[in-house]
Amino acid sequence: MQAIPGLRAESYAPHALHGADREWAETNCYVDLWIELLHALGREPRAALGFTVTQDFEGDQFTFFKFPFEDLRALYGAHVLELAVYDDLAAHIERQIAQGRIVLVEMDAFHLPDTRGVSYGVEHSKTTIGINRIDRTGRSLSYFHNAGYFDLAGDDYDALFPAMSNGLPLFPYCEMVKLEPANDEDPRASARALLRGHLARRPRANPVAAFAAALPAQTEALIGRDPAAFHKYAFNTLRQLGANFELLASHLDWLDDASLAPARAGAHEIAVGAKTLQFQLARAVSRRKPQGLETMAAPLADAWSRVMTHLDASLG
Repeated sequence: MQAIPGLRAESYAPHALHGADREWAETNCYVDLWIELLHALGREPRAALGFTVTQDFEGDQFTFFKFPFEDLRALYGAHVLELAVYDDLAAHIERQIAQGRIVLVEMDAFHLPDTRGVSYGVEHSKTTIGINRIDRTGRSLSYFHNAGYFDLAGDDYDALFPAMSNGLPLFPYCEMVKLEPANDEDPRASARALLRGHLARRPRANPVAAFAAALPAQTEALIGRDPAAFHKYAFNTLRQLGANFELLASHLDWLDDASLAPARAGAHEIAVGAKTLQFQLARAVSRRKPQGLETMAAPLADAWSRVMTHLDASLG
């Protein structure tokens, strides 16, 4: 039983946004999942990436960016609703899939085989998967996660769906995706209108400059801690910043408007610069010398200002 029929994990080809040529081949679990889900539905995920201009620095992290539900519905007819779980979780999922709906579920990556070498069997961490197929009798399912589409079965299935007699300490947060007729208008015109709206809601102050100012003290706090602390900090700061702006660059490229080229170049500069700064941050923590990082981050703040200036000029 599959919501999107015909998909096979062994032959699934990810979207180009997850290609090996990317600076940030993965972004965050929710955005990556939606990129592949839209791709599997035959819809272009680059159309919905205008929201990335709204990313802010939240004091200790960059905004954990996600596709706005209203954009998904406007562009693709994808209506996301919370799925109330009050009984057997697998039965709820099966019922929704039978109606052609993908179910998004927060799961423990400890039991997800696609995270082998990172979390699988190593570390408990919360992540969201999109379940397209479930076989309760055969104890298996197929799911979207990160940059692809995968299968799991057997003990992993049992760990994610413990017997009802054992129960779950808390039901996981779940959403269902109901597909309505997609917008038949010019997708680029619709995406451009959404981008203009998001641009009006962007941060008033430069978030990359705010991050640069906070970076020395935050780096000082990482010194002497275990490597896991560094990786979690880098994921929620530089990876979110770099991946966000690489997606913005892809969105502007897809809009196919020459006037947006300077903004696209600036967004790509941030994507590349964030990756370089992540290496510099790791070196600073290792050497216990956080001095100079604010200066290293300054070009990224300048690029952010240029991106927004060019977008204002091009989009009015």
